Amino acid sequence: MTNPMTVLTGMYAAETAYLAAGGPGEASFDVLAPFFSPDVVLRQAEALPYGGIWRGHEGMERFFLAMAGVWESFDMAGQEFLATGETSVVLTQVHARARATGRELAFPILQTITITDGRIAEVRPFYWDTGAVADATRLP
Repeated sequence: MTNPMTVLTGMYAAETAYLAAGGPGEASFDVLAPFFSPDVVLRQAEALPYGGIWRGHEGMERFFLAMAGVWESFDMAGQEFLATGETSVVLTQVHARARATGRELAFPILQTITITDGRIAEVRPFYWDTGAVADATRLP
């Protein structure tokens, strides 16, 4: 079994490389795929513009496309690994700019990430204020 911290740091490095290569619609998801179980589940709060449940590698690719449609930039300014085990907890500070409104927003996201057999099986991000995210990304 792969160390959870190795999985997490590898996935975040791959995500950075994916986004630097153009991200959704431009870069290949293949750089990220090895870190996610084929039946991975991502559960986003319904109140978000990209809310819902995203399943499998195809679901993750669709999620990244949805995020790219909402955010012009989405910078993970800092990450703190609060727990690293089968269930890991990561606190990420985000600075983002909404594509539709140009509004900038800084906010934390706390993710619980389940790692099974050396791959990410489930991700549950928690936003402190989904209303602020929705407001910043929506035209009046």
